[in-house]
Amino acid sequence: MRKSSLRRACAALAAVTSLTLAATACGGTTKKDVKDENTGSAVTGGKADPNAALKKGLTVGFLPKAVNNPYFTSADKGGEKALTELGSKYKEVGPNSATDTSGQVSYVNTLTQQQVNAMAVSAQDPGALCTALKQAMSNKIKVVTYDSDTNPECRNAFVSQASAEDLGRTEVQLLAEQIGYKGEIAILSAAQTATNQNTWIDFMKDELKDPKYKDVKLVKVAYGNDDAQQSFQQTQGLLQEHPNLKGIISPTTVGIKAAAQYLSGSKYKGKVKLTGLGTPNDLRKYVKNGTVDAFELWNPAKLGELAARTAVALASGQITGAEGETFKAGDMGSFTIGKGGVINLGKPTVFDAKNIDQFNF
Repeated sequence: MRKSSLRRACAALAAVTSLTLAATACGGTTKKDVKDENTGSAVTGGKADPNAALKKGLTVGFLPKAVNNPYFTSADKGGEKALTELGSKYKEVGPNSATDTSGQVSYVNTLTQQQVNAMAVSAQDPGALCTALKQAMSNKIKVVTYDSDTNPECRNAFVSQASAEDLGRTEVQLLAEQIGYKGEIAILSAAQTATNQNTWIDFMKDELKDPKYKDVKLVKVAYGNDDAQQSFQQTQGLLQEHPNLKGIISPTTVGIKAAAQYLSGSKYKGKVKLTGLGTPNDLRKYVKNGTVDAFELWNPAKLGELAARTAVALASGQITGAEGETFKAGDMGSFTIGKGGVINLGKPTVFDAKNIDQFNF
């Protein structure tokens, strides 16, 4: 258990100097994080005990990219529900903007100072949070990333929505089928630094190298910064700049909704195809009015639940984040940690007019 004198010293130092300097000054008195050579993820010593009892009374802080984003509201409510069932406490903090990276750093430091047992973070930038997250781990706080990862050495485990490769390739496959494997396409992403978006886009570009897409041309990647107005304007700009555009992929729930809104009220409705990652509740009316044929996603509440259960399993010593470790996530079943400390939620679900009314999130 950490001494109260150390807590007072760190808090005092943070009050009079920068948080980064405070982390450096206080970090030397606690156990250093160790990089697992087999996984690349950071583990904080000790071995996993899969038979260890799940601890109760823990505090797990959730730090989404933005607290006012409906997607993260759904995800974090899933985390809260799981923690309540496990007898632990849920806490949410975070910036209002999905591009406020410095704000995310501050909130990581705040959770560290408050001595939470674990934190679940959706990183806005792959490297910007590393110093703060490593300081959290050196203070024996377990770090789980969800939805968007940081560098592997800066957390214990990453809960991925699905395989990044599956997500990137299937979005191209969906759109190519809709446009008859011919024509210009564009991508409407979130922020340029968003780890998950960039990983998916890399797989999209790789998928497009397949000869079957020889008549499909990616003309631009635009960025709406997960802001509805900016994404709406970027959609308008794409169509003005590329009048022969046949389709748009938007791998962000905010972006695809804004793009659907623009297309629905324009001359491009039904002519320019739109797919990507969205929620059934956001896109239901656009599917029914013919703006969107099909799109995909996972259940964000389940993603948040798995992040919470992973955090508790880490804090309880059932897992460390090493490749090959297995743990049970309640009614969700058993999960095995993959290479790099990655835990995949499962395959994405495709939503269209035939099944969209079966879902409510």
